[in-house]
Amino acid sequence: MFQIPVPNILDNLKNGSHKKIKGTVVLMKNNVLDFNDFHASVLDRVHEFLGQGVSLQLIGGDSSTGSQGKLGKVAYLENWIGTLGPVTAGDTTFKVTFDVEGDIGIPGAFVIRNNHHSQFFLKTVTLEDVPGAGQILFVCNSWVYPASKYKKDRIFFANKTYLPSDTPLPLRKYRQQELEQLRGNGTGELEEWDRVYDYACYNDLGDPDKGSKYVRQTLGGSSEYPYPRRGRTGRPPTRTDPNCESKIPPVDLLRLDIYVPRDERFGHLKMSDFIAYALKSLAQSVKPALQSKFDKTPNEFDSFQDVLNLYDGGFPMPEGLFKDVGDKIPLTMFKEIFRTDGERFLKFPVPQVIKEDRTAWRTDAEFAREMLAGVNPVTIRRLQEFPPASKLDPNVYGDHRSTIREEHIKNNLDGLTVHQALKDNRLFILDHHDHFMPYLRRINETDNRIYGSRTLLFLKSDGTLKPLVIELSLPHPDGDQFGCTSKVYTPAEHGVESSIWQLAKAYVAVNDSGFHQLISHWLNTHAVIEPFVIATNRQLSVLHPVHKLLHPHFRDTMNINAQARQILINAGGILESTVFPGKYAMELSAVVYKNWVFPDQALPTDLLKRYKTFRLNDSSSLYMIEYRVFLAPLSNSPYALAECRGVAVKDANSPHGVRLLIEDYPFAVDGLNIWSAIKTWVTDYCSFYYKTDYMVQQDIELQSWWKELVEKGHGDNKNEPWWPKMQTLDELIESCTIIIWTSSALHAAVNFGQYPFAGYLPNRPTVSRRYMPEIGTPEYEELKTNPDLAFLKTITAQLQTVIGVSLIEILSRHASDEVYLGQRDTPGWTSDTKVLEAFERFGKRLAEIEDSIIHMNNDGRLKNRVGPVKMPYTLLYPTGEAGLSGKGIPNSISI
Repeated sequence: MFQIPVPNILDNLKNGSHKKIKGTVVLMKNNVLDFNDFHASVLDRVHEFLGQGVSLQLIGGDSSTGSQGKLGKVAYLENWIGTLGPVTAGDTTFKVTFDVEGDIGIPGAFVIRNNHHSQFFLKTVTLEDVPGAGQILFVCNSWVYPASKYKKDRIFFANKTYLPSDTPLPLRKYRQQELEQLRGNGTGELEEWDRVYDYACYNDLGDPDKGSKYVRQTLGGSSEYPYPRRGRTGRPPTRTDPNCESKIPPVDLLRLDIYVPRDERFGHLKMSDFIAYALKSLAQSVKPALQSKFDKTPNEFDSFQDVLNLYDGGFPMPEGLFKDVGDKIPLTMFKEIFRTDGERFLKFPVPQVIKEDRTAWRTDAEFAREMLAGVNPVTIRRLQEFPPASKLDPNVYGDHRSTIREEHIKNNLDGLTVHQALKDNRLFILDHHDHFMPYLRRINETDNRIYGSRTLLFLKSDGTLKPLVIELSLPHPDGDQFGCTSKVYTPAEHGVESSIWQLAKAYVAVNDSGFHQLISHWLNTHAVIEPFVIATNRQLSVLHPVHKLLHPHFRDTMNINAQARQILINAGGILESTVFPGKYAMELSAVVYKNWVFPDQALPTDLLKRYKTFRLNDSSSLYMIEYRVFLAPLSNSPYALAECRGVAVKDANSPHGVRLLIEDYPFAVDGLNIWSAIKTWVTDYCSFYYKTDYMVQQDIELQSWWKELVEKGHGDNKNEPWWPKMQTLDELIESCTIIIWTSSALHAAVNFGQYPFAGYLPNRPTVSRRYMPEIGTPEYEELKTNPDLAFLKTITAQLQTVIGVSLIEILSRHASDEVYLGQRDTPGWTSDTKVLEAFERFGKRLAEIEDSIIHMNNDGRLKNRVGPVKMPYTLLYPTGEAGLSGKGIPNSISI
């Protein structure tokens, strides 16, 4: 029988030490946030009327009162029924009064029970005039579901920071209990109210129940296809393959109901929920409808003006598309995805790369500049031997030595010999040969026509790069063991040779686009960070300083990755449909992951590293970085070699301790400034809590965190000797700096430039459909008579362009409530004054960096900052603007 709680007056009268502590609770009601749950408000009020309210109990956190943590009396949120929340998503404030009898000490935590029908988002609880403490703030930012959904009541801690050994005795069992809840038991399908963080391999990409066309390799758990781990969902296996996880039901996909811990899901107030819905709509409704319509019409752009019409006047929509799609997604959503004007046009914002000049993207200068200041500025490296060498195993792949010779480039080296140019660090390479060649035979059996490519560039005296030569290679027609066939192309400005050179650059751009999406972007940011998110929540208490440091940099990452596995990178997903590796895309990224090295993700190390190889046995290879030596089984090849950069040298007299060999390298210049600011902040923060290396070694949570991260999160690489041992403060600082850099600045650099640079797809095509025309063929004659049409028939087709541009427009947008580097969504995120002062210094340093970027972008001597397209490099501006701003560093990988 339900009873309405009433104050126990007799107890109050006979208790001489009776005190009252008043508090304020800020939350967001679910009925305000979820427009599909209108009845929640009514049911919650019924529960409230029947005495099933929201209760809180204080937990004493003062060791002087004993080691058990005394529980205070139950208190209830006041006037739930009479408190009207906002009509739109927003905060509702409630009062709560705690009757404190006896001495429970200073509250260090509280227990909350939600006896209502529906969940709510608990933001903060603030206690006022607490004896001996004054104001106490509890920063919660968590969904609280009905108590019946939990095995144990929810616990929230005061805004204090404690190493495990410093935790007050009364709170220790609660600290451990909370971590146990977050780890789960490793079994069963997880529900939306579960708060479990656990690991799984990428066995959810395929959908074998739909047929062999949708079978995909499991990534992770094997030496052949190693991979970082993802969050476990516990979904049952497919009917046809017990090792493959089943897809979520269509009704759940419609609601974006893919399991990640509830607090990891997109917040209702951010535009990312809308973006996620747009992604789902694009995948489920618009793409099939476009496919069916375009299949009935020529799938080609007839001219560059046809392409420009996507942005200028719009593109005629296939007949009947609006009717087909309109029943499935709202009109406003349809217009948002395609910027439609009624039923006639698909219209997109003008990408920055063509905003000021419609043809400058075709210049050699811009082609080269984007390797330093484009959307993939992390792949170019210094050429260290000529001709370029291959690291592919000749016993398997034959001879892949480059066919580029001195006569191809000697007349374009400003009077230098090749030897002098190498010695003077003036030669650079964009190398997309080795990582694609093993897959080209299979890829080219589809509708794609892809080459392996090597592009050599010369550093001119004005600091810009000049393309010298492009080598395009195909697997030997007689078999892989015979090596490859290659052709070399040099710059030309007139006649058919000029058109051939433009096509050669396009093939390189296709390769760079694929590598960017799969490796620079997805693998090296999204995928490698997810295990850190999981391990941090499983092993580091919210009271732990490292948890407080890293938590903002994990916002929404698990959620966007889960969405991607269902919509983008899955079998038949949008990525496979628009980027050339197709069905082999994710498998190829797993092969590249074999060469991923955690310490090398530090920007200075990435810019510095130089590798040398030594011939060993078939099971391992020794490679040496100029400043470190590692022994690592990179692959089965005796020539295994990770990508090297070598675009900087150590220099104690230079800022950040390194000197760039290309001084006007916008990504690296801005990136080093951001890296240094992050590292200074992390140093100040970690040094406040850890005074000695011994404290790092004795931190049981920290050691468990790192052990699990290495052995489970990146378990396929667990035996690599390059992992930091986490025995010193320096190792902790460097590791946390890498995590924050990767989650914030690196992701911003490779994500938010997608639409500004690639929204005009001829600049960065994702597919090539024809080989280079040969003399005497109809394609060659077309290239001579109508080079623009030949170019457009070679690169991404009309349908793929519309879908691809729609996708990257969505992915390139900043959320309206984005939290940028140097900001926190809760001002009182820590109670430690010295830490807040250090964080303020961090913010001021970032503001100075932003000012310096603006100054450099206005310096006409720095030609790579703006380039022929008149597009300033702004991707590493610390702050940004909502939408397609092309600038700003969010704290986390949130899209």
